[in-house]
Amino acid sequence: MTRPGLPKLIATDLDGTLVRSDDTVSAYTHGVLDRVRAAGIPVVGATGRGPRLTELTRNDIRAADYLVMAGGGRVVDQSDPDGPVVLCDERLSGEVLARLLVDLEAEVGPLTVMVEALDDHDAPLWGDYHPSWPYQDRFEERTRAECISGDVIKAFVRTADHHVDHLLEIARRIVPPQVATLTQAGLGFVEICPPGVDKSTGLTVVAQALGVDPADVLVFGDMPNDLPMFEWAGWARVAVANAHPLLRSAADEVTLRNDDDGVAVYLDRLLSR
Repeated sequence: MTRPGLPKLIATDLDGTLVRSDDTVSAYTHGVLDRVRAAGIPVVGATGRGPRLTELTRNDIRAADYLVMAGGGRVVDQSDPDGPVVLCDERLSGEVLARLLVDLEAEVGPLTVMVEALDDHDAPLWGDYHPSWPYQDRFEERTRAECISGDVIKAFVRTADHHVDHLLEIARRIVPPQVATLTQAGLGFVEICPPGVDKSTGLTVVAQALGVDPADVLVFGDMPNDLPMFEWAGWARVAVANAHPLLRSAADEVTLRNDDDGVAVYLDRLLSR
């Protein structure tokens, strides 16, 4: 049982929120998250990272009982003593993605396209090379036909002429939500996910497994792909100070920057009340 006055579930985004700009998580943050679990509050890592980055994700949020990955498409229960259990695994049809890309390019011109198709540890993304992609060691050039030859976990698109927020706005006008979920996570690319999939749907799977009401969930984030879980959670929605303006405007509170361990500072104060 959790102490009265505390949330019954805590979920946090990773990159830009829990993880600092140098790609590390402080010992202080790990320690605070351990205290959260010791207080009887399950911890969820809610990230856009796909299953190929599961080991990295587990290292960044070692206290996590559950992982919501791929922006909600993959949900993993890590609390089972027999080993991790996949509770949800959604994919986007390559055929649907192909039609969507044709429609989008007719409106905005040529797209740089990458897809995440593989689950294997540290597997590369496939697609068009772009120098701005921050993880060049996990990328492999492939033709468009190869990229859409099967189902994908998600796709990433950008153009030379559109800011990512503007491209996202256009894409949402063109692509119905029943076809795909569109968002952006701060990488300069619009992310195309399976329809009906976002961080709130992934967290719903976790909350139902635990018997927790969304009204009792505390969430942390920094980017537009965190907005669905901000709209879903009811205990508190907390943005880090470096968050996108849209997320700051949707937040109940703003904590310190990710580089100043804002999530851990907030939780430390919460546990110390």
